[in-house]
Amino acid sequence: MPDIKLNKRFYPTENWEEMTPEEKRQFRLNRVLNTEGIQFISPEAEENYKIRAQRLVDVYNVREPDRVPYNLPFGDLPLTTHGYNTYTAMYEPEKAAEACRKFNEKYGEALEAYAGTMAMPGPVLDILDYKLYVYPGKGLSKDASGIQFIEGEYMMEDEYDELILDPSDFFLRKYFPRIFGIAESFSSLQPVTHMTEVIFVFQQLMPLANPQVLDSLQKLIEAGKALQQSGRGMMGPRGPGGAGTPAGGYPGVMMGGMTKAPFDTLADTLRGTRGTINDMYRRPDKLLEALDKIADLTISNILNSPMAGMGTIVAYPLHKGADGWMSQKQFETFYWPSLKKVMNAFINEGLIQHLFAEGNFNTRLETVNEFPRGAVSWLFEGSDIFKAKEILGKDCCISGNIPASLLIAGSPEEVKEVCRKLIEGCGKGGGYILACGSSPENPKLENLFAIVEAVKEYGVYKK
Repeated sequence: MPDIKLNKRFYPTENWEEMTPEEKRQFRLNRVLNTEGIQFISPEAEENYKIRAQRLVDVYNVREPDRVPYNLPFGDLPLTTHGYNTYTAMYEPEKAAEACRKFNEKYGEALEAYAGTMAMPGPVLDILDYKLYVYPGKGLSKDASGIQFIEGEYMMEDEYDELILDPSDFFLRKYFPRIFGIAESFSSLQPVTHMTEVIFVFQQLMPLANPQVLDSLQKLIEAGKALQQSGRGMMGPRGPGGAGTPAGGYPGVMMGGMTKAPFDTLADTLRGTRGTINDMYRRPDKLLEALDKIADLTISNILNSPMAGMGTIVAYPLHKGADGWMSQKQFETFYWPSLKKVMNAFINEGLIQHLFAEGNFNTRLETVNEFPRGAVSWLFEGSDIFKAKEILGKDCCISGNIPASLLIAGSPEEVKEVCRKLIEGCGKGGGYILACGSSPENPKLENLFAIVEAVKEYGVYKK
């Protein structure tokens, strides 16, 4: 197993290597509390920042803050309340940014975090001719919300050895031509590992003279320019000194990276669900070897990113480890070991692991309970959160699991009652964030404010 550590270029402090994982984590959390150098837009913003930052640090340290934090799932409300939708956010990001600014300006007193939009840049996806998603304007109506994933077999069953031997070559010459329309010509490229002197360089680069390859490279340049333009449009109030930044009273970006369990990486977008299920029975040893390789790549990718030095949290959406997808034995054989390897590598660098347990993880709770206090945070969707609190709550921050359907179809009174039960059942001892497991696209605004009312009424800790 390679010893992969945070890239020295991104060390948060000079004596980083001498610190323990716990000291590194507390160093990262203390940076969240530090307001030095922040030019707040108002005294109120400074006070709000300090309160919110301390609340987050307390809850991630599994302590009782001043009150239970909450995470409001706004979905597309900042857009729809101003006559916009996902298509607007994807193709006219400046309008979406302005809508978010107005939404936060109107409801800011009730917000714990800036209500923005996570829409991907449509022009970039269009130029790349991306095959894994359909989205508003491509495959879906322009009035549709969100995106849909197109699962397929993008890595063949006989290609494990190619992935394991040279992942970068496999991705460039096999995987990319299958998921990006503009990259089909990359299948004609030659491996670069033979370019040791000039005669071999010329031989290997000959495919670059292919007009189709040149067109693909030109499209990549266009995609880069479109991405740059989209980024400028979305900055808006999130730009330097804007209302949605620390200057406006919101703790700085805590994200140190977002990744997936190695099993999900392989089963989501490489072999696909059916292919991976077959491999669990037909070629389990090769599957395990590939998962270990993907784990190393995952670790290296995150720890060689500047975000890993600046951030506090690494987030994972857990897709295929849920109850009912595989047996407990299969979970402990194929899913958990490679995920645990990744998590431990990041924990050693002081990064908090935030796992979104999609579906139900009731039978997994005992298995995953093996990390230091404060190192792991869980967001639950359909799991028995009271059982999760009992098993994991002593050492892990727990959040969830207001039903998304309730926020769409329920009444404020029903929402408030569910929140009361969650606060009373999970809030004791701290380390609990009131949240919705899966974010509805268009919840009722009054139901979101019912969450706020419940926290103010039931979620204050008495010191």
